[in-house]
Amino acid sequence: MTPDLGQLVLSKKVIVCCGAGGVGKTTTAAAIGLAAARQGRRVLVLTIDPAKRLAQAMGLSQHMREPASVSKERLLEAGVTTGSLDAWMLNPDVVFESLVRRMAPSPEQAQRILDSRLFKHLSELVAGMQEYTAAEALYELSQSGKYDLVVLDTPPARNALDFLEAPGKLARFLDERILSLFMPSKTRGIFKKATELIGTVFNKIFGKEFFEEIQEFLGAMGGMFGPMRAHAEGVRSLLTSKDASFLLVTSPDQAALADARYFRDRITGMGLPFAGFILNRSWVRTDGFVDPDSLTLEQTAPMKSGLEKLKVLARLELTRVARDRALLDQLKGEVPSTAFAIAAPYLGEAIEDLKGIALLAQGITELPA
Repeated sequence: MTPDLGQLVLSKKVIVCCGAGGVGKTTTAAAIGLAAARQGRRVLVLTIDPAKRLAQAMGLSQHMREPASVSKERLLEAGVTTGSLDAWMLNPDVVFESLVRRMAPSPEQAQRILDSRLFKHLSELVAGMQEYTAAEALYELSQSGKYDLVVLDTPPARNALDFLEAPGKLARFLDERILSLFMPSKTRGIFKKATELIGTVFNKIFGKEFFEEIQEFLGAMGGMFGPMRAHAEGVRSLLTSKDASFLLVTSPDQAALADARYFRDRITGMGLPFAGFILNRSWVRTDGFVDPDSLTLEQTAPMKSGLEKLKVLARLELTRVARDRALLDQLKGEVPSTAFAIAAPYLGEAIEDLKGIALLAQGITELPA
């Protein structure tokens, strides 16, 4: 039996939402989190750059150093009686600082790393470091025991792929055989010669002082490389496990659909658990639609004229409904038997409060309110 989104919300430990910008991905991630909280689960929503009104509804700000809880009063208004909902706008600097303090061999060594001017530019030195911090936060918080479910709203398009590949990139960077070339070598032969050559080149280009600073920085981080590599592998294991699911949020827009299909191919190609498509901002569902032919109105000339105009608008809407239903059927035909394709109810262009998020949560999971 193919699982639906309601089952994922109740059983998974990690749900990752991917998709292009402008398709309602952040709102959908918030709705998934709220749906789980309404079922009594302890939920954290990690997001990147939510719209201002949505951020306010979730109690988010750019300078948070840790997740913040949505108040019980506001949760009660959204139908949450036993669960909890926290949210955090990811701050890569804060995440990596926490990583250093946890993994450094001693508090003194951690402070040496944090005080280095190279630490402030580490994300520029290591490809994928910012994306890795998102993966690190997801892993650490999901393993903390504080949450039953962590929902991650990834950056749009290309950045999301960087997030998916970041653990592997970091593990390759932390290969001691490569890093040892920058460190003073006590070995003989080709590695000693290579180290001396790299030192000579760096000294000529950047100056001796800068190269010595690099060596000191890498030396201070030396005790962290093993644990960081293990964490990178832990992130990969988590994201490929049965506890995780990847959802692709899209809209009927052709560019958004192309991005969603590209994501699907990359996700499945990387061995990650693809759960399905959520078609947002479509006309698939006709909740509340009334056929003008079913209306009983006073048979006056103005009423008849008004009804004819309504019928024209209704036909336009039904054309959109037929188009989007055909698209949903097409998406259903493109997913494996273990995945699904569903349509969210159309609630307008922007959902900016918990009440709207609650309506979306109910509409996409069909769980009891």
